[in-house]
Amino acid sequence: MTNNSAIPAKKRKKKIASLDARKARAGWWFIMPFLAIFLIVYLPVIADSIKFSFSKLIIQSGGGYYTEFVGLENYQEALFEDPKFVQILVAGIKQLIFDIPAIVIFSLFMAVLLNQKMFGRALFRAIFFIPVIIGTGVVEYIDQNNSMLSYMIDSSSSIDNGAGGATASESLAEAANLEWLFGSMKVGGELMDYVVGIIANVYDIISRSGVQMLIFLAGLQSISPAIYESCQIDGAAAWETFWKITFPMISPMILVNTIYTVIDSFTRSSNSVMLYIDYIYKEPNKHVVSSAMSWIYFLIVLALIGVVSAVISGYVFYQRRD
Repeated sequence: MTNNSAIPAKKRKKKIASLDARKARAGWWFIMPFLAIFLIVYLPVIADSIKFSFSKLIIQSGGGYYTEFVGLENYQEALFEDPKFVQILVAGIKQLIFDIPAIVIFSLFMAVLLNQKMFGRALFRAIFFIPVIIGTGVVEYIDQNNSMLSYMIDSSSSIDNGAGGATASESLAEAANLEWLFGSMKVGGELMDYVVGIIANVYDIISRSGVQMLIFLAGLQSISPAIYESCQIDGAAAWETFWKITFPMISPMILVNTIYTVIDSFTRSSNSVMLYIDYIYKEPNKHVVSSAMSWIYFLIVLALIGVVSAVISGYVFYQRRD
C-alpha cells in the first residue's frame, strides 16, 4: 500500500515540473519578437554608438566618412571642456531626487483614495489618468520644443530656470504664501523650499503619476479583504491598518514605481539632459561627443537605478503563498 501511494505522488511532481517548464518556454516565446528586433535592429546601433564615442569622425572630400580611434578624448571633452553638460547633468539629478518622493507619495495617496468605495470612482480614475494620455501627444511635443527653444534663446544660462514668467502653479504657491506659513511653524528652509517647489510643479507631478497610480491600484486590489476584516475584528484603527497591512503589502509596488519613475524621468523627451545631448548632436563635427555624453548619461542612470533598487529592496515585504 505504501509503495502504491508513493508512485502517484512522484508522478504528480513530474507533471508539476513539466508544467513549470512549459510555462517557462511560453515566456521565452512571448519575448522572442522583442529579442529578435533587439538583436537585428538595436544591437548594431548600440555597437556603432560605442564605437563613435571612442573615435574621431573624419569626413572624406568625395563623400562618406571613416573613424579614427582616439580613446577617452570625447569623454574628456564632454566632462571637462564642455561648459554646460556637467552643470545640466547635476541639475537634472538634483531635480530627480526631489521629484521621485513627490511622484511616488502622490500616486500612492491618490491610489488609496480611488480604491475606496464611492460614487463615480471609475470617472475619477479616468480623470487622473487623462494627463498621461495627453502628455504623450501634442502637449509633450510642444513642451519639448519650448525646452529646446530655451537653449537657443538664453545662451548665457545652461539651465532653463523659468525666470521668464511665473506659471499658474507658481502663482498658486505665491498666493498661498507658503513661505510665511512655514516660517510661522518654525520649519527649516530646506523643507519649505521643497514643498514650495512641489506646489509650483504640481501639474508635472500629476501628469507623471498616472501609470504609478494604476500599479498601486492593482496592488491594493490584490490584497485579500479577509485581512482587513481581521483587522476590524481586532479593533485596529484605519491608520494602524494602513501602516501595518496596506503599506507592507504594496511595498513591492513602491520599488517598481520608484524604478519606473527614475527611468521615465531620465528618458522623457523634455528631459533637459537629453535635449542638450540632441542639441550637441546637431552641431557640426559633434556627433562623437554627443555619443560620449549619451553613454555617460546611460551609466549614471544605470548606477542610480542600482542604488535605488539596493536601498528599497531591503524594506520590501514579499508575501509567501505556500
